[in-house]
Amino acid sequence: MTEAKLAGSASDRRPTLIDFDTVLESFDPAMGLEVHVELNTATKMFCGCPTGFGAAPNTQVCPTCLGLPGAMPVVNGKAVESAMRIGLALNCEIAEWCRFARKNYFYPDMPKNFQTSQYDEPIAFDGYLDVDVDGETFRIEIERAHMEEDTGKATHVGGTTGRIHGADYSLIDYNRAGIPLIEIVTRPIMGAGEKAPLVAKAYVSALRDLVKALGVSDVRMDQGSMRCDVNLSLAPKGSGALGTRSETKNVNSLRSVERAVRYEMSRHAGILLAGGKVLQETRHFHEDDGSTSPGREKSDAEDYRYFPEPDLVPVAPSREWVEELRGTLPEPPAGRRTRLQAEFGFSDLEMRDVVAAGALDLIAETVEAGTTPQAARKWWMSELARRANDTGVALDEVGVTPAQIVEVQRLIDDKTINDKLARQVFEGLYAGEGTPAEIVAARGLAVVSDDGALTAAVDAAIEAQPAVAEKIRGGNHAAAGALIGAVMKAMGGQANAARVREIIMEKLA
Repeated sequence: MTEAKLAGSASDRRPTLIDFDTVLESFDPAMGLEVHVELNTATKMFCGCPTGFGAAPNTQVCPTCLGLPGAMPVVNGKAVESAMRIGLALNCEIAEWCRFARKNYFYPDMPKNFQTSQYDEPIAFDGYLDVDVDGETFRIEIERAHMEEDTGKATHVGGTTGRIHGADYSLIDYNRAGIPLIEIVTRPIMGAGEKAPLVAKAYVSALRDLVKALGVSDVRMDQGSMRCDVNLSLAPKGSGALGTRSETKNVNSLRSVERAVRYEMSRHAGILLAGGKVLQETRHFHEDDGSTSPGREKSDAEDYRYFPEPDLVPVAPSREWVEELRGTLPEPPAGRRTRLQAEFGFSDLEMRDVVAAGALDLIAETVEAGTTPQAARKWWMSELARRANDTGVALDEVGVTPAQIVEVQRLIDDKTINDKLARQVFEGLYAGEGTPAEIVAARGLAVVSDDGALTAAVDAAIEAQPAVAEKIRGGNHAAAGALIGAVMKAMGGQANAARVREIIMEKLA
């Protein structure tokens, strides 16, 4: 075993983690982020198999994606188009001519024992994406965005970690094998210093927003349609050099990207300050405690024995096609957020919370459907956010549409219901009881505005609270709130509160 392996393995048995501030006193971090994005094409990259998520294992496969002898691949034109749109949105050059290559390595989820990818001739290259961290702009340079196919999925059964070590047996689902992937690779990100973990998180977040805006992927990190490999190295402070890197594979949340960078900085520093050598390897990230553990010794490019794919013709997009696709690019997400914040009149804090909750697009759609930004924000950030949290689903999966929110708000505006009763309308929407108007009618939720019923309820409240009535007669009009509350409680929240106040004032003031 080499000295590097001994140093690395010893550190993994008893990792010495250095305090983050101490790391920065001695070292400069460098990062490289490789983000894999599954495209939402209807079929796979090189065959006609469907790509729907959640199908029964091994039901979306054919001889081509299973790598059976004699099966011939054909390039998915929609995937090529999506790749070029991603490249253009990242300010990349689009290749006039590129081709696929075979990346050779063995793993059970690779049915062909090679991955059809791109090596030295990517579809897009030399781009950048600017991200903001605490008011400071970092330009993340994109080395390339290349096309490839995804692998299958291995499930290791038994054991306690869910990994192959200690498992009783493994199951392979090849449904995912062959799904179109775009891998977006940065150049080394240097100079971030203490902000390195936040820069990594901000970059992946900005990239996710950009790809989602393009409509080429759902970028669901929780479902694996967007995954990040975090390369991290440390070098002596001020040296400007690059150290030996580790690659933490398949990190699947924004928070985890930040934690992976922070942990690896502390782990690398522990090895280097003890006189050891960092092992160039892949590592697994553990969500439970934010740590990493060894995977396999990291191969260099020559170890994969890349060579041109002989069964696929080169891709040569015309300049006319490239410019046509450039014209389809949406408004950049950062610019759109700035514009919408100004149009909606949201404060910086309100906008930050809306974006963090994933509610901006939903609020924008609700405003377009016919309500005010304030009303849209109120419902998405309160009632519907609570529902999403209670049921453990994304905000856009709570079962209520922007159009339904507009209808609920209209019922409030015309005094048919109030905010409290609206929450019962939403309960009916969750249960699929019909439209908001139908739910109001079926549940008998309409606000009571009949003077006879309201006057009787007011008289009962005055009789029950004579001391409050005397305060109002004496000029303390604020005391009317107690009587209004009593009436609302007696009428199950369905009284017209404004009319109740008028009746109280007519009787007592």
